[in-house]
Amino acid sequence: MSRHLVLLPAPEAEWAQLPAEEHEKGMRSHERFHRDLAAGGHRILAVSPLTPSERALSMRPDDAGGVLVTDGPFTESAEQVVGFYLLETDDRADLVRLCTEFAARGEHLEFRDLVEDGEHDHGGAS
Repeated sequence: MSRHLVLLPAPEAEWAQLPAEEHEKGMRSHERFHRDLAAGGHRILAVSPLTPSERALSMRPDDAGGVLVTDGPFTESAEQVVGFYLLETDDRADLVRLCTEFAARGEHLEFRDLVEDGEHDHGGAS
């Protein structure tokens, strides 16, 4: 089994201004994604929306051995991660296919593989 993280980035300010019909359309898209995942034998380990980035806490080293904690957001970006799926599967290719179909319905997502136990992937070439 492999594990994957699907991040859901969105422009928070724009998303908050969408009409109720657009939010309902998004919920139907997520419900369909859940059904598609179950039908494909993919397991949802965790799924959740996130509170707005303005309510996040940012924690950074203060260069004196301590930590500077400030109110969010951590990054200055038009888009923030607004939700996630943590998934487990035996068929990565099919999971990617379902995520592609999910995105085609108007969702923006980032698909990431979790590093397997015992691996150390720091972004360098192997």
